[in-house]
Amino acid sequence: MFTPIKVYHPYVSPFDPCKPMTVKSFSTPPNLYLGFQPPNYPQFTPMEALKAGTLWKPFYDPYYSPYEMAGKEHLS
Repeated sequence: MFTPIKVYHPYVSPFDPCKPMTVKSFSTPPNLYLGFQPPNYPQFTPMEALKAGTLWKPFYDPYYSPYEMAGKEHLS
């Protein structure tokens, strides 16, 4: 299933001098999950496409800062 945010739990050494980060996350773009672009894909209007940065709606992937996502439940 496509999820744009992946979460993993890195190794935490008992000898780390700093407080460890127990959860890390990264973003994957939607085009990784398409083998090819099918015909008649849904499109944004020209003005919406300029704002979104892509013409095709399935390729739109808004960026969220890790600090914006810190309160979301998938990181807990």
